[in-house]
Amino acid sequence: MTAPLIYLDNAATTPVDPRVARLMMDFLTEDGTFANPASRSHMAGWLAEQAVEGGRRQVADTIGADPREIVWTSGATEADNLALTGYMRAHRDKGHHLVTSSIEHKAVIDTAMALEAEGFEVTWLAPDHEGRIAPESVQNALRSDTTLVSLMSVNNELGTENDLMAIGRIVHAHGAVFHVDAAQAVGKTPIDVQHLPVDMMSLSAHKAYGPKGIGALFVRRGLQIEPLIHGGGHERGMRSGTLPTHQIVGMGEAFRLAGEDYARDHDHLHILNARFREGLAALTGTHVHSPLMGSVPNIINVGFKGVEGESLIMALRKLAISTGSACNSASVDPSYVLTGIGVPREDALASIRFSFGRFTREQDIDDALAELSHALTTLRA
Repeated sequence: MTAPLIYLDNAATTPVDPRVARLMMDFLTEDGTFANPASRSHMAGWLAEQAVEGGRRQVADTIGADPREIVWTSGATEADNLALTGYMRAHRDKGHHLVTSSIEHKAVIDTAMALEAEGFEVTWLAPDHEGRIAPESVQNALRSDTTLVSLMSVNNELGTENDLMAIGRIVHAHGAVFHVDAAQAVGKTPIDVQHLPVDMMSLSAHKAYGPKGIGALFVRRGLQIEPLIHGGGHERGMRSGTLPTHQIVGMGEAFRLAGEDYARDHDHLHILNARFREGLAALTGTHVHSPLMGSVPNIINVGFKGVEGESLIMALRKLAISTGSACNSASVDPSYVLTGIGVPREDALASIRFSFGRFTREQDIDDALAELSHALTTLRA
């Protein structure tokens, strides 16, 4: 199969930056640093450990953390599971109440539902019409037995940003802990945990031009969580398992580049966003669900009147796009995020997420708009 001509599904995953891929190759083969980083009885293992710690520092520096606060995981999904389940189980003597929202990523929603099955209580906050969780709703949901609040930084289907500073202050004033899923945030919006009142943060490499299969959980020093994976006591006892040196090096370099290229990437994405919105305005029967203000520039969710989303995607063979989260793309049901913000079911089924990236060209936007115009005309006819 050939690759799609125009890739506009960067919120699902990004291509690995060639600079990252070249570096990773040095940690895979016999003539490179391939040893187990836990093998401290020989030089090869020491070098691998140094590479792992170098990647840890790069990730920490990107978000303003201490390297000792970075715990490696297989991705943001595992990081979400570790944060919610690991913390709630470790502190069940303090309280049984978790606060989250109804439009979180499935990694948080399904984990919260699993915790409910264990006997914990969950309050599901409703978003506003733009997909934002109001700080006031967090304040009203807090109870004496609330131990954890978990909300995403950037919504993966809408691009809407939450006010982490305001929410975090409310959570901390109450004496609870604040977890943030920041999988879609790195490289798209500034992150500095030295100033943000955030206690745990889930991170993903493959949303930021790094490899799949590697992520991390920021755990602020002094916080105790119960491990989900046992065997060997790696990662200060929080997550056992042989560390994939090449993936860690890749994530570290990808995050370093996200910081180094931030201004250039951000300006580029804003140009693409404005160009796409301008083109959409010329198409009849379109409605942009993603807010213009208070959202990241790389995600635009659009509704199309008079067509069905899956039919439109089938007609847009030259475009790589999706009807919502990649983790929910096989479902024939409308996006729970869109229905959660009040979009009618019929309109939600006729909506598509377009997401741009570092390697998206302005010509790609123009070509995508031309394909859209032709497909809409054909389907509506």
